[in-house]
Amino acid sequence: MKRPISNLRWWIGGVLFASTVINYIDRQTLSVLAPYLKSEFRWTNSDFAVIVISFRVAYAVGQSVAGRLLDWLGTRRGLTAGVLWYSAAAMLTSLATGLRSFAFFRFLLGTGEAANWPGATKAVSEWFPKSERGLAVALFDSGSAVGGAVAPALVVWLYAHYGSWRPVFVITGTLGLLWLCVWRWIYHRPEEHPRISEAERAMILSSREEERAEDAGQRQSWLELLRRKETWGIVLGRGLTDPVWFFVTDWFAIYLVSKGYAVADTLVGFWVPFLAADAGNFAGGWISGRLVQRGWSPVRARKAVIAVCGLGMALIAGAVLTSNLALLITAFGISTFCYAAWSTMGLALPTDLFPSHSVATVSGMGGTGAGVGTIVSTYLIGWSADRYSFEPVLLGASVVPLVATALVWLLIQERGGRDETIVLDAGNGGGGARG
Repeated sequence: MKRPISNLRWWIGGVLFASTVINYIDRQTLSVLAPYLKSEFRWTNSDFAVIVISFRVAYAVGQSVAGRLLDWLGTRRGLTAGVLWYSAAAMLTSLATGLRSFAFFRFLLGTGEAANWPGATKAVSEWFPKSERGLAVALFDSGSAVGGAVAPALVVWLYAHYGSWRPVFVITGTLGLLWLCVWRWIYHRPEEHPRISEAERAMILSSREEERAEDAGQRQSWLELLRRKETWGIVLGRGLTDPVWFFVTDWFAIYLVSKGYAVADTLVGFWVPFLAADAGNFAGGWISGRLVQRGWSPVRARKAVIAVCGLGMALIAGAVLTSNLALLITAFGISTFCYAAWSTMGLALPTDLFPSHSVATVSGMGGTGAGVGTIVSTYLIGWSADRYSFEPVLLGASVVPLVATALVWLLIQERGGRDETIVLDAGNGGGGARG
């Protein structure tokens, strides 16, 4: 018998974190290189928006499709296929010759990357008790901030070292292939994992008794899930908040250049919004987890964090009032901290509200909502930046999170049944054997 790995679920959480880091390095490679590519190919902001939108279209549609496929294929096989796909697409981008080919390869990248969040969310629902899920989601979701922070230094260094952008796409694309070796070795469901201790297996399975009972029921279709207002709370909430984050990830370098700063001179400042988002992930997960341990239902705990952070995201409007780099970075940092905590709650809610055979599907539908919102916002950002400035964008980014927060509170209500059971489970657990 193989020796058990202590706290195996957190090792798996670490692997999911690494997947998200790599996912973001691959997508951020283009964003960091954007000022150089715009100069070489003479693109306008609207041209660059076309490339970004091509990714978003694939990502938006792909998340719902990937979520359904993951519920069918299983987490291990589904994420394997997704990472293989987007790693190949990232490396193929090195062959691009202009606007159309860049848009095509970004479409392929978005198709593959769409599997990451539904897959990671499903893995969390399989491996973590309810009281730990907020922190587990925070762990893997924080990889987006870390990947976004690492990418500028890595990509700029590779570009300077090779004197060309083509090798950069090849090198960053290989990271996913290395990750797959670890994933295939470490990930199995708790019921069948050869390296899990019996105590940890019993803890995980006992915390999922209610979910296993619900899993015995008939699988719900997309239409049936869309009839639930909770689904719409998740879809609309993410559809209005994710564009704020993707404005930072896709446009931040171009925004700083528009303010008169060179990309190479702002690398330290470039890190701040991403590191702030990393802290926000864990802050949201930790706070909601503590509230659950104190007897709050998971839904109530998530909504409390969402309410506070929806207000905090509005502070991005402060960037309109200054051109000072430190103050700009601070405004973006506060907003991304609050966004990340809000997002962690939005990603955790499907695990609280739906049976495990529907978690990836609902998570994917939320991702599609986020994708649609981001496609619209990307077009508007490019249009506004070319004709006016980024100021209307910042003002809009301060308002939509407030609308998103209100919708979550209106559409996702606490009620009896599953949520009452969650309260009992969470209240019995502390931080240990039961969630």
